[in-house]
Amino acid sequence: MIRQMIFDGKFQPGEHINETQLAKEYNVSKSPIREAVRILEKEGLLVADKSKMLVYKPTITDVEEIYYCRMALESFAVNLTTKLATDDELSKIEAILAETEAAINKKIEANSIIFLNEQFHQLILTYTKNNRLQKQVYDLKGLINYYRILNFQGNERAVEILEQHRRIFYYMKERDETKASAEMVNHLERDLKHLLQIMMDSTRKL
Repeated sequence: MIRQMIFDGKFQPGEHINETQLAKEYNVSKSPIREAVRILEKEGLLVADKSKMLVYKPTITDVEEIYYCRMALESFAVNLTTKLATDDELSKIEAILAETEAAINKKIEANSIIFLNEQFHQLILTYTKNNRLQKQVYDLKGLINYYRILNFQGNERAVEILEQHRRIFYYMKERDETKASAEMVNHLERDLKHLLQIMMDSTRKL
């Protein structure tokens, strides 16, 4: 609940999360709210400031660090999956790309397309069959998803991301792990550049 409100922009970066107020608003005890806050703090979406809990406010350094971690981890993931995935598993990744294209053409809401983009990356990670690698990425999942939402701005953004995903998959299907890995890095570098531009433009407006 709180996570989705952060993702939807109902809680802005730096905003105070009032546990008592949320409990009253949703007619629940403070225990589940407190537990949700604890989990979100662990994920990095909430930060403690003395006695207050605030919504995480991304910095350029934070964004760069997370994306550099993703480049290292996800380029290795796509390398493994390109070598290890069965044809059936690759078909499931391809189906996600087809579903994404259909959603874009039907002008489905942004959240649904963002979810499909997440599924593309998630399936690549899953098919590595490497539990420790998956845990490394999962530990960053909260911020990765937050940045993915912040990044989804621009009239042709959905199409741009789909084209980049298709290039990654093209080399996966060709079983060329080196080029698939390079395309994943290229994709994340473009993502990083786009998000930094959004952040800089937002700062200028203040």
